Amino acid sequence: MIAPASTHPCDVLLVEDDLADAMLIQDALAERGARHLTQVEDGMAALDHLRDPANPRPDLIVLDLNMPRMNGREFLSIVKEDPELRTIPIVVLTTSSAPDDVAGAYRQHANAYVTKPVNLAEFEEAVRSIDAFYLDVAAKPPRH
Repeated sequence: MIAPASTHPCDVLLVEDDLADAMLIQDALAERGARHLTQVEDGMAALDHLRDPANPRPDLIVLDLNMPRMNGREFLSIVKEDPELRTIPIVVLTTSSAPDDVAGAYRQHANAYVTKPVNLAEFEEAVRSIDAFYLDVAAKPPRH
């Protein structure tokens, strides 16, 4: 059973180039309560967003691996090496279940790796589970 939705707003940065998947993720998060979701289409745009002091620091980054310009692997490596950003939890949510992708993401310090289910209901449930754990259950580092 999933925990009840959080009552405080949480900031989520979604790094996803597939607009249909982004909409499904946004809808699943909206069902869980107060969420501020920012969606960008690749790692370069995500880094620009994270490094802009006008933007709030996200409580969670949901990251696809396969994107144009800067893919999720490159983004993950850069963020987890940055002392200012490395504490932000990053959940890889991608279509790849390849063992090399899973192992590589964890080697680069991803906090979790979830393969996108093909079934719509299972996809939505996976997103709600990520949200429930990282935004409602897990302790968060203090915001800067």
